[in-house]
Amino acid sequence: MRYLFFLILTISLNNIQDWILENNLFQHKFSLDYLQIPWHFLAMPFLYMFLIHYLNLAKKAINILKIILPLFLIIVVIQIIFVYHYSVTIKTSIQKLDYIYEKYTSFEEMFSLLVSLSIFSYSFYILYKKEKMFPKILSFDNLKWIHTFFKLTTIGYTLWILALIIKIRMNFTGFIFSYYPLRVYTTLLIYWLGYQGLKQIRILNERKQIRELLLLVVNSNINFTKTTKLNTKNTTSKKHEIQFLEIDTFINHNKKFLLPKYTLLNLSKDTKLSSSTLSLIINNIAGKSFTDYLNEKK
Repeated sequence: MRYLFFLILTISLNNIQDWILENNLFQHKFSLDYLQIPWHFLAMPFLYMFLIHYLNLAKKAINILKIILPLFLIIVVIQIIFVYHYSVTIKTSIQKLDYIYEKYTSFEEMFSLLVSLSIFSYSFYILYKKEKMFPKILSFDNLKWIHTFFKLTTIGYTLWILALIIKIRMNFTGFIFSYYPLRVYTTLLIYWLGYQGLKQIRILNERKQIRELLLLVVNSNINFTKTTKLNTKNTTSKKHEIQFLEIDTFINHNKKFLLPKYTLLNLSKDTKLSSSTLSLIINNIAGKSFTDYLNEKK
């Protein structure tokens, strides 16, 4: 999850930097007037790193940060050299320097956009075209929120491209308003990502526990006899036994078994446990599927 944190951080730093410049909080300070760090250059690489680790593909994929981080530092150094050349060596006027600097950063921004879109497209390919590579993960993890993030990011790219087009058409002056929709949108995206990050951390331990039990079953080649059933029950944690009693009490007390269409998803919403965890608990403790378990109560 650290890569998801860095993704949120880079978007936040980019927005904070623009807000400081827009409000002239450090007007005429060289470090902010003429050193706009391209944090947006790092956003998609962190998304890619998060994705390959989240899907357990890190060992098979390229560590793109080994390429992007040095390139990011080179871009910052080039920007410093560029400004130093025009402000000190040539002694360009402030007004002209502003124009030259905005023109230069626009080309820098276009390069960042192309790199970012390339990494975004490849990440999209990994998620949508190679899902068959990780069926075990899909058995327990809901990737819908990642699919939603890709859709939301596409809207963000559209706003970014429009802002850059307006900036160029206005000859790099008076264009700042074109970035307002993008800043507002990315700020909302930050909050949404933060919520999803906390949610995924909450279910991370559940996912690890399920995977361990799955590996135990696969590697042991358990024969489903009475003896092996007892052994399997012994491996089930006390926590799951207690949870099953709570689930059973809840269903009986609220007479949920009388409802015509009460599904595992409904139970998940009522108990605040994931559907995969509920299925595992009922299968291991009751020895039957959720549907059979519920039908027997009718």
